[in-house]
Amino acid sequence: SSNVFSNFEQTQIQEFKEAFTLMDQNRDGFIDKEDLKDTYASLGKTNVKDEELDAMLREASGPINFTMFLNLFGEKLTGTDTEETILNAFKMLDPDGKGSIHKEYIKRLLMSQADKMTATEVDQMFQF
Repeated sequence: SSNVFSNFEQTQIQEFKEAFTLMDQNRDGFIDKEDLKDTYASLGKTNVKDEELDAMLREASGPINFTMFLNLFGEKLTGTDTEETILNAFKMLDPDGKGSIHKEYIKRLLMSQADKMTATEVDQMFQF
């Protein structure tokens, strides 16, 4: 990915820049372990293990500046569904168009369809 910026629309780049800026807590232009810790803490998650943070940082081939951040997201988003596809899936789950889906309905689907999840797995998914 010689020019990672060409992989995204301008609006997407702006959204990623906002996310990067939020995560770069110390404003040094790089996301490091302390930035990740602080970001998780701001989301109310204070029990993240150092090993988890180290694993996240190892996904990058070097220091995580904005370009590296885009590269990482580009790799993660390759093959993901478009926003339209995702919205259509939600519309199928919300046929009345109320703008919400009941947790119990989703739980029932996740536990009974395709790769069935356990009640514990579904509950863990809803915790964050």
